[in-house]
Amino acid sequence: MPAQSFQQVIDATFSAISQGLENFKPQLLPREVGTITHVATGVAKVSGLPGVGYDELVSFPGGVLGIAFNVDEDEVGVVLLGDYANLHAGDEVQRTHRVMDVAVGEGLLGRVIDPLGKALDGKGVVVSSERLPIERPAPAIMDRALVTVPLQTGLTVIDALIPIGRGQRELILGDRQTGKTAIALDTIVNQREENVVCIYCAIGQRASAVAKAVAGLREKGAMDYTVVVVAEGNDAPGLVYITPYAATSIAEYFMAAGRDVLIVYDDLTQHARAYREISLLLRRPPGREAFPGDIFYIHSRMLERSTHLRKDLGGGSLTALPIIETEAEDISAYIPTNLISITDGQIYLSPSLFELGVLPAIDVGKSVSRVGGKAQRATYRAVAGDLKLAYAQFSELEKFSRFGARLDDDTRRTIEHGRRIRACLKQPEFAPVSVPAQIAILLALTARLFDDVPLDKMTDAGNAVRQAASNIPADVRARFGGTEKLSDDDRKAIVEIAREALLPFGPKPAADAKAGSNDKSNSADKPASKHDIKPKPADKPKPELSTQDQSKAAVKEKT
Repeated sequence: MPAQSFQQVIDATFSAISQGLENFKPQLLPREVGTITHVATGVAKVSGLPGVGYDELVSFPGGVLGIAFNVDEDEVGVVLLGDYANLHAGDEVQRTHRVMDVAVGEGLLGRVIDPLGKALDGKGVVVSSERLPIERPAPAIMDRALVTVPLQTGLTVIDALIPIGRGQRELILGDRQTGKTAIALDTIVNQREENVVCIYCAIGQRASAVAKAVAGLREKGAMDYTVVVVAEGNDAPGLVYITPYAATSIAEYFMAAGRDVLIVYDDLTQHARAYREISLLLRRPPGREAFPGDIFYIHSRMLERSTHLRKDLGGGSLTALPIIETEAEDISAYIPTNLISITDGQIYLSPSLFELGVLPAIDVGKSVSRVGGKAQRATYRAVAGDLKLAYAQFSELEKFSRFGARLDDDTRRTIEHGRRIRACLKQPEFAPVSVPAQIAILLALTARLFDDVPLDKMTDAGNAVRQAASNIPADVRARFGGTEKLSDDDRKAIVEIAREALLPFGPKPAADAKAGSNDKSNSADKPASKHDIKPKPADKPKPELSTQDQSKAAVKEKT
């Protein structure tokens, strides 16, 4: 390159730099920077952020985020959402000018994420279409519609006796290890053909328990329409606290798109404990049983977001199944009574039934659905109308019979019928029952077809009736899903199918019984042998009468 051309390039370069410097105008942007004054387990206290708002995200060194929880005059109490081991007093804190949000969208289906939107399943970065704040106002009353469509769980005892509607909030409670999570997972598995998006929210659970639940859902093919949001027990309490809110925002995205959504909170007892831990560390005043006074509010504002929207708003629904754990069957404790008053019914699992092997161990007497009965299929209402009363009577009579009292025939028949109801309501995990099979079982119970089946054969007899339900005519099955009731001919046809399925398990055939009766009649016609004739008892000697009695007897003979 010639020396002259090289000089021209250098001159042009410096000329451009000079022109750029002349056009550059530095701008001063104000930025609030605070300082950490104190760090504790999962929380920090910060000074120097006068403009920070409640629930605003703040950024710490190392990319750790926090939520402004206590906004006081001199300092701000922050809930940390990550590893705080490297944070120390004196570190800088910056405002982000945004609230906590979470990724939402179709790309989350089939994924396992944490409440911050990070993938936990090793399948790469989560692809999301948008983000929504985790705290959102619940839909207004005028935006809501009636709960009219049932949510089939696949569990006969729930669908028949404690029905759940789409848009309802049904509480599941019971002591630990009684099958609460199993009911929720069975309900998720049953939504395969129901076009329902499912959100499973694991709050403060062990990693092994969450892995087992995810493996079960993946084995049954339920992960295709399910999002799993996880905060493990060893995570920061702030992450555990925001997990159900993040899961609810994900569910609301699908509800706003006009889809039906089911969300499971497993469980809110751990959520309440995490909130109590945060509140006590930030010196919030405790209330009853050392829980802060607003523990009711943190659950109510979350569960109120579950509803059924009007048709002009898309017609989507969000059904909530919150789970809580009781201690020593005490459903009148602080957290259980809070959630019972918030929700639209509860499903109570009894430890005594669980120990007896009655699975699911649902106590029908203490369980109730305050909304689902309006959304229950007309077929169920006609078939299972008297079943709950019969089962409740059986439960009371069974307790009474334990005292060893003598029972009349009617009471004994009621108890035997109730035992067969209980046997038919048993169901293994991950084995949902279709609507036709449930109707066939319920009609067979109503017709007392199981009363002659021995108890040790009830499992096989129930399976036989469920399999025979596939023989129900197609036109009859079509009426199961509508508002039309079954006609008498439909009921007779289903009962006849169930009766034929139960023939191998019932009493002896009629021909054998008739032959037996003939043998008895023949033996009655035969003359009795002398060995069969019993001697007559000897006449007892009459007692001697007094003279007065003898005279009375003589007068009586004359008259």
